[in-house]
Formats: sequence, C-alpha cells, structure tokens
Amino acid sequence: MAMLEVKDLEVAYGRVKAVKGISLAVEQGQVVTLLGINGAGKSTTLRCISGLIPPVVGEVWFEGERIDKLPAHKIVRRGIAQSPEGRRLFKNMSVEDNLLLGAFSRQDADGVKRDLDRVYGMFDVLRSRRHEPAGLFSGGEQQMLAIGRAMMSNPKLLMLDEPSMGLSPIMTQLIMRTIGELQSEGVTILLVEQNAQAALSLADRGYVLEVGRIVLCDSAANLLGDDRVRQAYLGAD
Repeated sequence: MAMLEVKDLEVAYGRVKAVKGISLAVEQGQVVTLLGINGAGKSTTLRCISGLIPPVVGEVWFEGERIDKLPAHKIVRRGIAQSPEGRRLFKNMSVEDNLLLGAFSRQDADGVKRDLDRVYGMFDVLRSRRHEPAGLFSGGEQQMLAIGRAMMSNPKLLMLDEPSMGLSPIMTQLIMRTIGELQSEGVTILLVEQNAQAALSLADRGYVLEVGRIVLCDSAANLLGDDRVRQAYLGAD
C-alpha cells in the first residue's frame, strides 16, 4: 500500500473544473514530482490533499486511512505538511517565530526544540539571522524559511509547491540538494516544480498534468528520456 493514494480526484472552483479525475500514488521514501504548465492543476491537487479545498469527487488516502473529509489542521497532525507556492511567510515576524508557527499543532516541546535545531543545521543563514524579520530575506532565503517552517511539523510527507520559483540557478541547486537530503533522512516528498530538468533529476517518479488530467506517468528516468517531455518541458528540439 502506498503512503499517499489519490483516487479519481476532481476539484472545482465554482463551475470551473481544475482537476479532472486524476489518480496518483506516492510510496514511502520516494520523491514524486508533478509537472505541467501553469493552470494544469498541480497546485490545486496539493491544496486538496492538504484539506484546503474539498474534492468534488474522489478520495485521498494517507497511510491506509481516508483523509479527504478531514479539516486541514487534522491532516497536518496526521503527518502531511505543505510549503506553498509564493512562500506565504509572515514577513513582519522574525525567522524563528515563522518557524515556530510551523509547529503549532505539536505538544512535544523537546521535539520542537530538536527540530528547530535541525532546521538551523540545514540552513545556517536562518540560525545566524533568526531574530530578523522574514521580509528582509532574499527570495532564496525566504524559500529556505518556508521549507523549514513546513519541516517544523515533523512531517512524514512533505509537499513542496514550486520551491525554485524566481530563484537563481545557484539557489535552485541548493534547494534541490536540500530536498535530496530530506529524502535521505526518510522524508517522503511530493514536489510540484516547473523546472522539469531539476525535478526529474531528483525524483523517483513523475506525473505530467495537462488541463487537469494526467497524460503521462512513469519513472523519472524514463520521463527524462521521453521525447514528448523533452519537447514540452526540457527545451529539446
């Protein structure tokens, strides 16, 4: 049984159907990526898994239990955390206060302190500037903070929505390397990413979405070599 299973999911905004019957699975310990242009339904899928948008049809299962009827805060407590597109930090609050907000659902003070030290170990700039307002940080530093905040809930499944958006190539490499390190520590990751080359180089498996439907799914290695993917997403002729 997969850690996460999405079955025949349909999601709509009013009369506009954004996700049209998709099914996908994420095995424990994997990095799985969702690829597609803007409007393909990738972010909507993550929001539905997180409990932020209810499905019209379909089911979401996590560790053998159905979760699509649960409110978002209970889904976080089950072990799913999301770092949203655009980071959505509290920019007037300090770095450390932003991080601690990620642990809002936890009652284990010792564990929160341990995970705070873990995040600071991953991103040294956050430690050295932990008392500064998040709004003073660069885009790349804010992305580190957004990932760190999501990690503060001690998730089993971490969902990342466009973590490289607006970042320099060097910072993108750093973020992707961090994702690989998280996987090596046992975190399962569902990654939405427009940088298909970076995502597929990192992932175990990928799904390609077009206008709310999955049109391709395969191992990341096979998708990297697929002519349709190369032409549409990798800039190949």
